[in-house]
Amino acid sequence: MTHSAKKPKRPRDTNQLAKMITDLATGEAVEKDPDEGKNPAAVALGRKGGKSRASSMTPERRSEIAKKAAKARWKES
Repeated sequence: MTHSAKKPKRPRDTNQLAKMITDLATGEAVEKDPDEGKNPAAVALGRKGGKSRASSMTPERRSEIAKKAAKARWKES
């Protein structure tokens, strides 16, 4: 899942963005809830993924995963 799924898209054009902000401030437009139409139980489960996974691991295992990720990030191309 990308980060854009969590935030609504905003116009890149300055004038369009200003119009959207004005519409939101005056109540002419309403932002949609990104979780609308989804199963609330599934949404709640999806939000705790990383914390739940980390709490079930030993500190040694978390360290191994972090070292592997750091190695991959700094790997020379």
